[in-house]
Amino acid sequence: MSNTSRAMRQSFALRFSSNAFLVFWCLLAAFPIAWIAVMSIKSPRDAFASSPWDVIVGPATLARGEGLSILDIVVGLVVLYFAIRWAFTRLPGLVTQYSPPALIVLGWLVGAAVYALVFLLVFFGLLPLILGALNGVLGPLGEPVLGLTTQHYVAVWGENEFYRNFLNSLFVTAGVVTVSLTVGTLAGYGLARSGSDLAFWLLIAALVFRALPHSVLVAGYLPWFINSAEILRPIFGDLSPTLYGQPWAVIAVMVSINQPFTIWMLRSFFQNIPSELDEAARVDGCSHFQAFRRVIMPVMWPGVITTGLFAFLLAYNDFLVTSLLLDAQNQTMVPAIAGYFNRETTTTDQVEAVAAAVSITAPLFLLVMVFQRQIVSGLTAGAVKG
Repeated sequence: MSNTSRAMRQSFALRFSSNAFLVFWCLLAAFPIAWIAVMSIKSPRDAFASSPWDVIVGPATLARGEGLSILDIVVGLVVLYFAIRWAFTRLPGLVTQYSPPALIVLGWLVGAAVYALVFLLVFFGLLPLILGALNGVLGPLGEPVLGLTTQHYVAVWGENEFYRNFLNSLFVTAGVVTVSLTVGTLAGYGLARSGSDLAFWLLIAALVFRALPHSVLVAGYLPWFINSAEILRPIFGDLSPTLYGQPWAVIAVMVSINQPFTIWMLRSFFQNIPSELDEAARVDGCSHFQAFRRVIMPVMWPGVITTGLFAFLLAYNDFLVTSLLLDAQNQTMVPAIAGYFNRETTTTDQVEAVAAAVSITAPLFLLVMVFQRQIVSGLTAGAVKG
């Protein structure tokens, strides 16, 4: 046993180089997000300063009396550390404890929403009031040392009504995830338990369709969407609906694009579940659907959540489909942010665009923090077979 362990032990050079490469990759990937986050809380003069040190410290922002003291920085980091730790350690247990087994996904969604609301109220509402009073008592020690302003976020979400784009994104994303997982779980289960070769070739054909560029698919949908009222007039008369600009129509398009991948991925997860579980449930008197719902699905939640994450990212980050098939009133966040940069803007408008870009990353971080255990479990479960 000791010889085997010694043979499998990595050398110091290998461990050092692999860890160094991993650290370098993490820093390289995180740098753009961290940098635009710093820019979004500075005045335009600091945000586009030629000196990186001025961008970080924000002298022009400090000159306006906006910034953080040493007490603000220390307390804020401590609160942020415990908030993240609580989300990773305590929140999953509370959701599992208080959610019925049949509504575990709904429990996760409610838990994540409540956690996000409490965090926003404490970190951006209660904490600034307490620290503001303490800084006033400390005198010179409470003076700002790091420039920070939230005026760009206030302008984006208040004056520019970016919350409308956020709600549109939530509606489209929720619709895509719900339909994709509902159809995908049923189809994936049926194909995994089917012994026919036709099921395999159907999936291959579906993946070929999925591999096509989105521009090709949208180009085929766009004329029908624009002329939908005239096309449907013989059926519905003057009440014929217009598909162009409607979020629910975009949901149908994005589901049709994403569904082959969803079915293929869920089929791989279902194949990892022994068919003996189905047989045992049938012996106990369950129908096919009852065996699927009561026996198979509780085992499948990591795979469903992992697949749902990919569907979420497709809909949440989509630019081409939503920008071409939605009008300005129903536009989602990603095309709306692109609109900030594509028009003639001042430096203030550009910083507001950066603040909007930073804002859309918050739900992604929250999603990964809440579902990180299920995501890791689902990825490892579907990594071998498929």
